[in-house]
Amino acid sequence: MSTTAGPATSRWGRAALVCVLLALGCVACVRSSPGAEPEPRDPDRVRIASFDFPESQVVAELYARALRDAGIAVDVLSGLGTREVVAPALEQGQVDLVVDYTGSLLDYLGGSAAETHGPPEQVRAALLARLAGRGLTALASAPAEDVNAFAVRADFARQRQVSRLSDLRPLAGRLTFGGPPECPTRRYCLQGLEKTYGLRFAEFRPQPSRGATATALESGEIDVGLLETTSGQLGDRRLTLLVDDRSLQPRENLIPVVRLELVRKYGTRLTAPLDAVSTQLTTADLVRLNHIAAVNPVSPAEAVAAYLRLTER
Repeated sequence: MSTTAGPATSRWGRAALVCVLLALGCVACVRSSPGAEPEPRDPDRVRIASFDFPESQVVAELYARALRDAGIAVDVLSGLGTREVVAPALEQGQVDLVVDYTGSLLDYLGGSAAETHGPPEQVRAALLARLAGRGLTALASAPAEDVNAFAVRADFARQRQVSRLSDLRPLAGRLTFGGPPECPTRRYCLQGLEKTYGLRFAEFRPQPSRGATATALESGEIDVGLLETTSGQLGDRRLTLLVDDRSLQPRENLIPVVRLELVRKYGTRLTAPLDAVSTQLTTADLVRLNHIAAVNPVSPAEAVAAYLRLTER
């Protein structure tokens, strides 16, 4: 999915772990009184972490709500960081659960292109094999899928008659591309666009968020930008997603990754409500969640509450 949470290395390094320990220390400090020692970890509270982009934060709250409804105490560490930060925290037991994206996580763990681009059930099986030995497992994956996608203005698409990424090849040398700062180093962003499609843009302009990317597209500051297939900024039809006609992007079904220790402790009391959310969650649900969060900026928990009211779940 998002390159912000995307693949970088198959080894979860010490530097990332240091970052997450500092981040978790700061969370504890916020919850304690000024000058007090950080609060110790409560073993009876499940810690769910999310990545540092809005969809992940909203999805974490959705799964957290299911656990709370099942009587399990939950803390959500919202926007903890990229996968390079969150993954070591999960393996080292600083957090207990993260809702990840199958293809990007499998790629991060060293999976091959054949593994990351297979049918959802095969991608999940390959992911389970990679998680084995790390004290982690993956629960049921959701039908919901959020894939990196490349957008242009709708009027640009009409005027230049482009609908597929491959249509950009004769134009790319005169176009400006916008996306996350790490995009030039990511397999499913600029590296992949060059290798798979032969696209070499005239200029790259880093963007701080997907919202900023959408705004830059609409204003004409950039010509092509990285969003996602479920982006809340797509609701007004001013932007058009280009078809990934050479299948650059991997499968990206949402999937809860959890510590085995937690599964042993809670059993189906934990896994059943999480699996229930996953089996019901569709890509259309993700689009609706993201649209609620983007149009009327609210907290992730408020966005989930509004979504559940609308769907009467």
